[in-house]
Amino acid sequence: MITLDQIQSFMKVRCEEDKSLKRVRASGDTLEEALQQAAIELGLALRKIEYEIVERGAKGTFGFKRKPWVLEAYKSTKPDKKDEFAPDDMAPDEMEEISKDRDGRACVRRTSDGVFLKVSPPVGKGRKVTERDALDKIALRHRDSFDSALVAKIVKLADDEYVKIADYDYNPGNDPVMTVDITDNEMKAFFVMHPPGPGGADPDFAAMVGFLQANRVVDGILEEAVRDMEEEPEYGVAKLVAEGSRPRNGKDASVQFSFATDNSQINLREKNGRVDFKELNLIQNVVEGQILARKIPAEFGESGRTVTGKMLPARDGADTRIEIGKNVHLSDDGSSAIADINGQVVITGGKLNVEPVFTVQGDVNLKTGNILFLGTVMVKGSVDDGFSVKAAGNIEIMGTVGKCTLDAEGDIIVHQGIAGKSSGKIISGKSVWAKFIENADVEAGDLVVVSDGIINSHIIANRKIICKGKRASIVGGHCMAAEEIDAKALGSIAGGETILEVGYDPKSKENLDKLSARFQELDKQLEDVNLNLGTLEALKKKTKLPDDKQQYYTELLTRKEDLSAQVKEVNKQIDGIKEYLGQLTYSGKVSSSGTVFPGVRIIIKDAQPLDVRNEFKNITFIAENKLVKPTKYEESAEDVTRKV
Repeated sequence: MITLDQIQSFMKVRCEEDKSLKRVRASGDTLEEALQQAAIELGLALRKIEYEIVERGAKGTFGFKRKPWVLEAYKSTKPDKKDEFAPDDMAPDEMEEISKDRDGRACVRRTSDGVFLKVSPPVGKGRKVTERDALDKIALRHRDSFDSALVAKIVKLADDEYVKIADYDYNPGNDPVMTVDITDNEMKAFFVMHPPGPGGADPDFAAMVGFLQANRVVDGILEEAVRDMEEEPEYGVAKLVAEGSRPRNGKDASVQFSFATDNSQINLREKNGRVDFKELNLIQNVVEGQILARKIPAEFGESGRTVTGKMLPARDGADTRIEIGKNVHLSDDGSSAIADINGQVVITGGKLNVEPVFTVQGDVNLKTGNILFLGTVMVKGSVDDGFSVKAAGNIEIMGTVGKCTLDAEGDIIVHQGIAGKSSGKIISGKSVWAKFIENADVEAGDLVVVSDGIINSHIIANRKIICKGKRASIVGGHCMAAEEIDAKALGSIAGGETILEVGYDPKSKENLDKLSARFQELDKQLEDVNLNLGTLEALKKKTKLPDDKQQYYTELLTRKEDLSAQVKEVNKQIDGIKEYLGQLTYSGKVSSSGTVFPGVRIIIKDAQPLDVRNEFKNITFIAENKLVKPTKYEESAEDVTRKV
């Protein structure tokens, strides 16, 4: 808590400080003139002066009732802002400049009040000012007597403050003559001071700035340069003291695209340490709602000024707009272009378009690379071995498909057929349509429709597999469909095994088969572990196990626990799939409008599988009383004429 005695003591100190201040009363037609007069009388720079207005001036009318400004000025007790050091407010390059080593400096000024000496301390590892340095400086500016003892104290203190060391007969008439030269189309001003005559004083900052302003230099004054001339005047040398600012035109608005616009640039990717020349990434895929381009607004120009105050106008940047075409719209403010659909973004005729179909004019090969597109892909040629085509829409191929990968969320249509060479993979979210399928792995979310035949292939269809045509046969391989398999011929005269399964979800059934195989494998491993554990436990009852066998015993216990957990989990998954398959209402049927040859194995739901040993003609197989039975041929009701 602040006491009354503390307040009184503080006020007493402030009163003593105020009494010790040298005060002058100055006047002028303007406040600036009054301040300059006060600065001359106090022998201080304007930045070191505080003042109180005694009487406000008035311009009057045509000279009548004009009143001068009257103020009382004194030396400021606040720190000089020029000398303050505030690291947090300084730019890194300014801090670096300050931190550099700098020698101390001695400055001598002659003012109307006498001769003043200031000694600045060094910075960092800079050299201190010696008394000899100070005396040499004084000799250059003052040849009469001075207080040498005081000079020694000033050098020792080096507090960067001017201290009066001598008087002289001041003669205002011999003050330096100042000139200013305005050049470079009024963009620069050079200041020259001519040496003062006997009794003349050095000009101060306020006087020099006032002279510049009186001679039309009102803008771009380089205060630091003027202060340097105040500290260490160089007479007869032209110094740059003002520099105009040149106008800066604003940048034009521009469009920033969120995709690569230069199709000539191929970005190859590495795979397993090698460059994959199939991944050319030539398609610019976009999704619905994606921002395709943004407009960078035009910038306003910044006007410049000459040193005489003339404004130099600048041009504002020109506006632009994003040109859009099909399947693209602009945001409400016109600053962004947004895709309306999934597809490929292209610039055609200067407009942004999103194309739902990507067309390959020839084959998919090293020239095109692998295709990945968020729409429909149309290939006018074939797909070479080793390449892939993946699409979020349909895939349509006018030629053939080799040992490659096709993956579409929609339909896959291959006009000339699929020759997978035992490793081709075709996955369709809907249906697969082809002239033939040979040695390929095919999965379809709906139908698999073939006109000529299926040979030695693994086919899964969530609804039907249909072969319709003069040579529409299924020979070899393994075909699974939920509802129906229908072909002209099933199997061949050669009698190779052909497996046909219907009546359940084929994907789930395939998973069930895999899980069953996994269960048998785990069960066998668990049986072996239990056998080894039994042997060690029998030995353990007779004698203490050696360290290596004890460690092995511990490892077997851990292995048994792990295998038991895996068996339990696989069993749980198997039960879940069986429950799901049991709830399905598919009846399932296998039909042939021609011949069913021996070697065909027919599996319908949970009925006893049928291994065909004799030829059947014009027949349909169904499940009845847990048995597969032949019945009169029933043609498939599915309309497949539109794409076969």
